[in-house]
Amino acid sequence: MTKRPTIHLKSGEERRVLGGHPWVYSNELQPSPELKAITPGSVVTLRQADGRPIGLAFFNPKSLISGRVLTRDPAAAIDTAFWQQRLARALKLRDRLIGVPYYRLAHAEADGFPGCVIDRYGDVIVIDVSSAGMDAEVEPLAAAIDALLQPKVILVRGDGPARELEGLEPVNRVLKGSLEGPVDIVENGVKFRCDPRAGQKTGWFFDQRDNRALIARLAKGAKVLDAYCYMSGFGNQALAAGAGEVLALDRSAPALEFARQAAEINGVAGHLRTRMGDAFDILPEIAQSGQLFDIVVADPPAFVKSRKDFHQGARAYRKLARLAAACVAPDGILMLCSCSHNMPADELIKQAARGIQEAGRNARMLYHTGAAPDHPVHPGLPESAYLKALTFAIE
Repeated sequence: MTKRPTIHLKSGEERRVLGGHPWVYSNELQPSPELKAITPGSVVTLRQADGRPIGLAFFNPKSLISGRVLTRDPAAAIDTAFWQQRLARALKLRDRLIGVPYYRLAHAEADGFPGCVIDRYGDVIVIDVSSAGMDAEVEPLAAAIDALLQPKVILVRGDGPARELEGLEPVNRVLKGSLEGPVDIVENGVKFRCDPRAGQKTGWFFDQRDNRALIARLAKGAKVLDAYCYMSGFGNQALAAGAGEVLALDRSAPALEFARQAAEINGVAGHLRTRMGDAFDILPEIAQSGQLFDIVVADPPAFVKSRKDFHQGARAYRKLARLAAACVAPDGILMLCSCSHNMPADELIKQAARGIQEAGRNARMLYHTGAAPDHPVHPGLPESAYLKALTFAIE
């Protein structure tokens, strides 16, 4: 086995990591000149202050999250076979849970891929990398994917603040095959078209699969407003389930075009209207016009991207709840979502309740749901329970 660099926790800092948390922060490590010399993304041996090994971790001296625990076995070989074993376990679970080859194949720390998610679009696999450690492992990871699934295309993507914090440049390159345009997917029996190379994240948001199914179950004959709709996953699935009409609202012209294409593919184009613009501008117009909806879904981008944004973001969720509730018909349904892991569920419920009350409406919460099970939560990492969806009956 290749000799690896070693990092030591400070005395008294072991409890959280030994309890299952997979991150080590820079201020928890014993300082030494050797730390700065370790190449970002290297696999290191993580030890307690007294030298006892905890396991192997990715190390990045440039990041606040300096260590990402990879395995509790300090003698493990991190190679293609290692990744193939983890992928096989993840694949078996997804095939059991989802049943069609359109899902999140691996969900970061929860599946043992620190700072990396892998989405499957049939024969197209997208690796989205946000940590230096996984960035350095892209080639053996791709080899493991190829050995296991033999996909036509393997694409690696990564951009945004998470990569910046790790000292990484944006990446968007094809490792296998060629990808010139959109791909087709099926979710809950409904067909969509998305662009893994140019769309948001990896092209589609599989995490809302079960929440879209929930809304579809309630949608027969309903008039639905799908705000922050992206490709109108909620709206098109509602139409497929018998909704009478959907208004899909988003700021992105390309996303709305994909929404219209999905409606065409599924034979419901005559019942889908689209409108481009910001929900905070358009929702008041809708309420003032008196055109109320039986179901309103508001699934915005993250309002709380970091802890410093908390108070501003909390106000934004309260405002959105107020504006959205004003668009709901009596005895209608409102689903309010947050993908901000820095917004705790209890705080989101409080802000949603205040916003609904400010709209002069009474509500009962029917469902408090999260991400679909192909986005598992790491039991030791509360941050991985990022998605919250609150569904209310509005009087």
